[in-house]
Amino acid sequence: MRCESFDKVVHRLHLILLTWILLTIQARSMSGERSTYIIHMDKSVMPKVFATHHHWYSSILHAIKTDTPTTSAGLQSTARLIYTYDHALHGFSALLSSQELESLRESPGFVSAYRDRAVTLDTTHTFEFLKLNPVTGLWPASDYGEDVIVGVIDSGVWPESPSFKDDGMTQIPARWKGTCEEGEDFNSSMCNRKLIGARSFIKGLIAANPGIHVTMNSPRDTFGHGTHTSSTVAGNYVEGASYFGYATGTARGVAPRARVAMYKVAGEEGLTSDVIAGIDQAIADGVDVISISMGFDYVPLYEDPIAIASFAAMEKGVLVSCSAGNAGPLPLGTLHNGIPWILTVAAGTIDRSFTGTLTLGNGLTITGWTMFPASAVVQNLPLIYDKTLSACNSSELLSGAPYGIIICHNTGYISGQLRAISESEVDAAIFISDDPKLFELGGLDWPGVVISPKDAPALIDYAKTGNNPRATMTFQQTIVNTKPAPAVAFYTSRGPSPSCPTILKPDVMAPGSLVLAAWVPVGETARIGTGLSLSSDYNMVSGTSMACPHASGVAALLRGAHPEWSVAAIRSAIVTTANPYDNTFNHIRDNGLNFTIASPLAMGAGQIDPNGALDPGLIYDATPQDYVNLLCSMNFTKKQILTITRSNTYTCPKTSPDLNYPSFIALYSQNDNKSTTGVQKFQRTVTNVGDGTATYHATVIAPRGSKVTVSPTTLVFEKKYEKQSYTMSIKYKSDKDGKISFGWLTWIEGDGKHTVRSPIVVSPLVVSH
Repeated sequence: MRCESFDKVVHRLHLILLTWILLTIQARSMSGERSTYIIHMDKSVMPKVFATHHHWYSSILHAIKTDTPTTSAGLQSTARLIYTYDHALHGFSALLSSQELESLRESPGFVSAYRDRAVTLDTTHTFEFLKLNPVTGLWPASDYGEDVIVGVIDSGVWPESPSFKDDGMTQIPARWKGTCEEGEDFNSSMCNRKLIGARSFIKGLIAANPGIHVTMNSPRDTFGHGTHTSSTVAGNYVEGASYFGYATGTARGVAPRARVAMYKVAGEEGLTSDVIAGIDQAIADGVDVISISMGFDYVPLYEDPIAIASFAAMEKGVLVSCSAGNAGPLPLGTLHNGIPWILTVAAGTIDRSFTGTLTLGNGLTITGWTMFPASAVVQNLPLIYDKTLSACNSSELLSGAPYGIIICHNTGYISGQLRAISESEVDAAIFISDDPKLFELGGLDWPGVVISPKDAPALIDYAKTGNNPRATMTFQQTIVNTKPAPAVAFYTSRGPSPSCPTILKPDVMAPGSLVLAAWVPVGETARIGTGLSLSSDYNMVSGTSMACPHASGVAALLRGAHPEWSVAAIRSAIVTTANPYDNTFNHIRDNGLNFTIASPLAMGAGQIDPNGALDPGLIYDATPQDYVNLLCSMNFTKKQILTITRSNTYTCPKTSPDLNYPSFIALYSQNDNKSTTGVQKFQRTVTNVGDGTATYHATVIAPRGSKVTVSPTTLVFEKKYEKQSYTMSIKYKSDKDGKISFGWLTWIEGDGKHTVRSPIVVSPLVVSH
């Protein structure tokens, strides 16, 4: 036996050790030391042998497992599918080693991949959806609404909510004249530099209901509505806000440095007298913007308390923003607050979805929708597909269901299925539906997920043919940047305005579906089954009531950035910069009308664009007398007009329905199923609020079957604040079926810096109900 020198022995040991280290590193990279990657795929190249993209992606990963050799350490690849995506992107996420990723890159249809990154979610998320950011645009330009005062006319406020803490707030503006009114369970110390005022108005309610017991005789909110809307418009920063684990992040209002003054005028009901008193006091107190998420249906302007009080607000330079109502898509003309001198706001969806993961025993993973309000796991339960149960419409029948997860057919009545499942207390359920109403309103009080009908065949096939089919569910997942978004919410009320049909309403659309904001922590916020109520400091609620404070917040920011602008100028900037396209760059769709392209009677000019409104290029201004001229054309008596204007100093030297408004509507009467032709001419004056000289050119997309003429087609401005006028004529035909048509007039600056867009609508005249 030959002896080696000590140095040679050491060298050999070093090589052995190095080899062992490299093998260990390789083994780890092949096994546990993996990373999550987001994989984008070209869905169009999916082989036809696969029924769904889920199967395709699973097959690709299975091939990677098969092709990747066992390591010298005896460890086999464990690439694992995490999520599949079909809306936010086409592709999936998976746990992969670097070698597996390289194998995946060779797969047909592979587009790109990148490592999953940690992200800090911010909520209500809507500020991010609206592209408000701390670097550029309206937030820094307005100092986040610093010292702008927003008066909220609503159901009161829960002052202890973290959204109303005054951290980071400066001293209250000296011009503020309001107060913090004491009352039941409410004292003046509950106001601060954020919540600078709170008052309650219930005298009208008491007068109309002698002997009534007022639940909370103070500005305190016990209903939740006012706390939600006021924190949406101007709530402070709150870390860790969520709705039972959904939408977790930092809550903030649209104008997080603005002040809030609450005027409680209603609980579950409110009266005209109290509403007027609240608005009246808000004007007196010195608010800059008034946000009103309520309205009165089918009343003429001269009997509408919001119309009457908001005229006075407008005269004093206070912009009033109001919700359009929640009467749904049909019939036309259900909108309220169609008042010419306010901003009327419709509701849209958000690019956010709340999901749960359904993992089948065969390894297939399906992402479904859920808002089950608990951190729960339904672990490896039997999957039950029984046609006698699958209608899921009888709690009595379901009560006798075997142990496991029930699969419910797509019957078109998911609300009834949800109720029956909850009442029967089965272990869990899978629902099959693509009903937008559920995804917009939320609510799922029993363990379950809702999957798309296109994912149902794979689920049912496994349940019918699999050996001992089982499934696992997890909840409390939030996905942002979903597409397409926004869409018009199904519930939002539609124009034309019954009280003033010659002015196109609504004006714009803002996020309104499942908005997270502050809530009252007493009472029920969510429910599990029929017997367990849950409360929360934050709630997700849907409605035009939630859309309105988003627009109010943008108006507050604009007031801070442009204190010299009139109410009409602020509204014009918001309208002409609104976006009629969704995040796929296609026309916004209408969830209430079978996903057809949304009309301006549903969404106004489109989704609000705060940063665009900061620099609109041109604005359509209007004076109080201009509104009076409109009233004079509406066949109102002098007294009826006086009811609104409150002053005899206004006269009717010019009777004209043609207000200098940033949109256009031509109305026709339906006449014995005959088509008639009409011509309407509009006169408009625009003011250059851009810097210096500018030249704008008109482009027109005419409503279907109409001819639109603009004169002149070029506007030249030599300086800032210069005014130029133009006329627009539309020749149109009525539709015997009462259909609407719409188009756009857009003024584009020569260098492309500014685009000033106005909707054009041809609509049947709607008779007030």
